[in-house]
Amino acid sequence: MSGRARVALCAWAATLTAACALLPLVEDTLWIVQTAFLLGVQSVVGALSRRVPLARPLTVAVQALVSLLLLTLVFARERALAGFVPVPETFGHFSGLLQTGVEDIGRYAIPAPLSDGIELMIVGGVLVIGLMVDALAVTYRSAAPAGLPLLALYSVAAGLSDGAAWLWFVLAAAGYLMLLLAESRERLAQWGRVFGGAPNAAAPETGRAALAPVRTGRRIGAVALGVALVVPLALPALDGGLLDGTGTGVGSGSGGGGTISAVNPLVSLRDSLNVDQDREVMSYRTDSEQTQDLYLRIVSLDEFDGTAWKPAQRRVQDVPDPFPAPAGLGPDIRRTEIATRISAARNYGQDWLPMPYPATGVDIAGDWRYEPVGRTLVGDRGQNTQGMSYGVRSLITQPTAEQLAGAPEPPEEIRREFTDVPRSLPRVVAQTARDVTADSANDHERAVKLQDWFAVNGGFTYDTEVEVGSGSAAIARFLRDKEGFCIHFSFAMAAMARTLDIPARVAVGFTPGSPQSDGSMTVGLRDAHAWPELYFEGVGWTRFEPTPTRGTTPSYAQTEAPGVSGVPDVPRPTQSASAAPSAEPSASESCTPRQDGPVPCESESPSAGAGSGGDGPRWYVIPGWILVSLAVLALPLLPMLWRMRMRAVRLGAHGRTGEGAAVRTLAAWQEVTDTAWDHGIAPDESRTPRKAAERIARLGQLDEAATAALHRMAGAVEQVLYAPRPQQAPGIAQDARQVAEALGAGAGRGTRLRALLAPRSVVRVVWAASARWAALRAGLAARRPTTLRRPSRQGG
Repeated sequence: MSGRARVALCAWAATLTAACALLPLVEDTLWIVQTAFLLGVQSVVGALSRRVPLARPLTVAVQALVSLLLLTLVFARERALAGFVPVPETFGHFSGLLQTGVEDIGRYAIPAPLSDGIELMIVGGVLVIGLMVDALAVTYRSAAPAGLPLLALYSVAAGLSDGAAWLWFVLAAAGYLMLLLAESRERLAQWGRVFGGAPNAAAPETGRAALAPVRTGRRIGAVALGVALVVPLALPALDGGLLDGTGTGVGSGSGGGGTISAVNPLVSLRDSLNVDQDREVMSYRTDSEQTQDLYLRIVSLDEFDGTAWKPAQRRVQDVPDPFPAPAGLGPDIRRTEIATRISAARNYGQDWLPMPYPATGVDIAGDWRYEPVGRTLVGDRGQNTQGMSYGVRSLITQPTAEQLAGAPEPPEEIRREFTDVPRSLPRVVAQTARDVTADSANDHERAVKLQDWFAVNGGFTYDTEVEVGSGSAAIARFLRDKEGFCIHFSFAMAAMARTLDIPARVAVGFTPGSPQSDGSMTVGLRDAHAWPELYFEGVGWTRFEPTPTRGTTPSYAQTEAPGVSGVPDVPRPTQSASAAPSAEPSASESCTPRQDGPVPCESESPSAGAGSGGDGPRWYVIPGWILVSLAVLALPLLPMLWRMRMRAVRLGAHGRTGEGAAVRTLAAWQEVTDTAWDHGIAPDESRTPRKAAERIARLGQLDEAATAALHRMAGAVEQVLYAPRPQQAPGIAQDARQVAEALGAGAGRGTRLRALLAPRSVVRVVWAASARWAALRAGLAARRPTTLRRPSRQGG
């Protein structure tokens, strides 16, 4: 293997090892195999282009073109000409896929499902990085700057992944060191044999001494890599370096305390409500006869900065048994303790543990931590709910409207934290809250009026297609447009309650779900929900339901007592979206095990995911299509590539002996006559070199400098053919190039284009093949055994 080929192979390996850092970001890892094949094709195309040889920018352009064709074949076959040639519709499809990929990245947590958009971003990005690395390290022979795109690729992956980042760093760094080593050896080889110091007396001819620089380079690389990994451990400002497995936030507790810094769990709630097909995320059994109020609460959003509600950063601790008494719950409130057994689906991986509120104890395996203010459990060290089965003891509290109306003032620390409203909140929010609750006698009456204004008499419409919205004006916009879903209603009511000095927060979780024939309850995607919780001293945090057509309204929050008319109180239906198909992704069996929101992952809808199941193309179909497409693309270019290759060979370096001088001179003359033939001047083998030069100069309308160069070449050819000792003709390759340029300058545009794309001299390939075939047939005929003919028996 040549030095340049070795550098190209190392560039391919370095890009692939850096791309491995992207593996933890998505669930499906088969994309790395596809990417390795596409990178290999890109690298081979670059090697062939350099062998022709093409100019450096043209080599990069050919690789970029082939990469575009490969991406078109893999991701947009149906919208391309002949399945791989991009057309304007193809680029529109690419734009749509990239936009979908960006939305999917914002929607899913790591590891995300490998949608078409995300796959295009990953594979296309790696191909772009691979093209840059190959161009810098191989085409332009500068491997050191090639580390910049490799570093960019690793940095993107390391910034998003929270896994073993040090492992991917080692792989990426090792690939880069291999590339540097191969490029250095290739540079040294141009100077001759590598000198390795004094030869070993025991084995002077083994060549082991030449390996000394290689071994030294490996040792330096290993030491540098070790320093990069170990030194950050001693620097406190770097939070432990790459090898540190601890930190703060969800899943990173140290086991003895720490803070919880969770992401917003509402990122994908709307998408979950809009799925085409509902899916079970968990099921449960309970000994309670009343399940209409058994909401499964995940987390509370208690920090409001004017633009969004989110969980506050709080200290977490070991899970107590039993839990402390609920904050604010007095002894006069009627309560019933129940037991619930919950089984999460295998495709539902949530950091927070769904539980009825308020829970008093939990029986669960794994690494979980307890946050006392929200009374929630959060997974530690990557723990989640995927496939978990656990038992929860909780209370069903039944306060009366009179108890809530007579609740005393809340403690100062609760009022101070949970009535805080940012100055950026539009004034219309507080003004609307005062208008709606005018003439109210107490906080309970104000809360019920707010709830009924949203759910009953305020003219609001439940619509899951409305954007979640962000910014300080989002609530004001919702109050004006009066369209939204549970996020809008719960956010707005909690914010308006805080403007009325009622402590409020937002809870996220699931409605009770649907009963099954075996007595269990099943909870699906469309049961995802958000609702406000308001604090009343003596009762604690209390649920309200402002969202129309969702969940059930608690008895203490109803304007009239249930059962007055003699008709049993029937809970409201829990449907969350219309039956019309949605454009949002739907759930599937192969969805990601974890997502930022309180709901399980989704993948593409059935219509978008058609062809991705078991009836899709086999693994060898796409590589076969790629090879066929490359062959079809290269077929029209073969004459041009053959002529470029022959020109490089004929005008390249030859030996300095007499025989080498003759070969060099005759090859250069052959190149000139073929170039003239390509421009319409057919060769005349009957003429002497001097007469042939005069004919080419006359018909090609060469200038004086080119004519002189052509005659010098003719003289060199005659000297080679007739002199007893041929001598090297200086500058003959330069003379051939000068004549070729003059022939092109004197020809028309059409002639030049034909000489480039369809050169006439390519017929020599056919002649050579015909001659070899004739020689082969003659050789086979000569090897056949001769048969003797029996003499005839004619009478004489």
